[in-house]
Amino acid sequence: MRRVRYGSTGGPLFLEEAPVPEPGPEELLVRCEAIGATLPVVRKVAKAADPIPLGGEIAGEVVAVGGGVSRFRVGDRVTGLCFGHGYADFALLQEVMASPVPDDAGAVDAVALVRSGLVALGALSAARPEPGEAALVTAAASGVGHLAVQLARTRGATRVVGAVSDPAKSDFVRALGADDVITYNQDDWGRVDYALDAVGGELLTPAIASLAPGGRLVAYSSGGGTVQAYDLLVGAKSLIGFQMAHIARGNPELYERWRRELWQLFEERALTPVVHKKFALEDAAEAHATIESRANSGKVVLVP
Repeated sequence: MRRVRYGSTGGPLFLEEAPVPEPGPEELLVRCEAIGATLPVVRKVAKAADPIPLGGEIAGEVVAVGGGVSRFRVGDRVTGLCFGHGYADFALLQEVMASPVPDDAGAVDAVALVRSGLVALGALSAARPEPGEAALVTAAASGVGHLAVQLARTRGATRVVGAVSDPAKSDFVRALGADDVITYNQDDWGRVDYALDAVGGELLTPAIASLAPGGRLVAYSSGGGTVQAYDLLVGAKSLIGFQMAHIARGNPELYERWRRELWQLFEERALTPVVHKKFALEDAAEAHATIESRANSGKVVLVP
């Protein structure tokens, strides 16, 4: 089979031949039909001290199962987060991280909706939104952010503000349902009741400043950053961290309920995943460059 690897920090990425892996206990072997490329993986390639497997979101058909697998069988269509080599024709998926794909949904829809949607829905839930509140979503044109903009509305937000790096993305974010769009270099981000932040770093400061008294910021970025405690004390604001893997492993019932909610919203056309571009597996470097330059509006997907 083919898989994408890199030999040193920062790349470059290259395609190589590798044996098809065999599933171990509680693992599924999936023939990949779509693979989601994400900013966290791009950052790991750029910063990891040693080369790591390129994992991430995959969707496809189960072709073999390991011992102890009870929820899936050969021929099932699944999507989920792969922690090993996911940029490949075949990948191993832990059963606990796998979700079924409805018969009438495609693999590209699944990989664009489920994992990114779970992160968006989980971060939104962590913010404890109340009907009538105003929401801020940073990286609003990203794979997760463009779903978070739509989901905030389904949870009762009467005003949704999208924050983007490039004003050229404003029309895209407004078309998703955002009432206002701001760029990161603006001095005043307005006032909101809660913020979902996917960027981190120096943008944490203006994001927290935008919160009204009692406001909540949910950080789900791998970008890190530092927050001054005084900035939270003034106005009794809260900073909440969210990680999807913690829910998937520790609360599978909630994970499954969120997954069902996403597919229901998709079927009702209340949530529409947008794919920026589909890249061939051998063009993974170009896909990463698109994400790194923040040129994408929607999800970036690899198709083997």
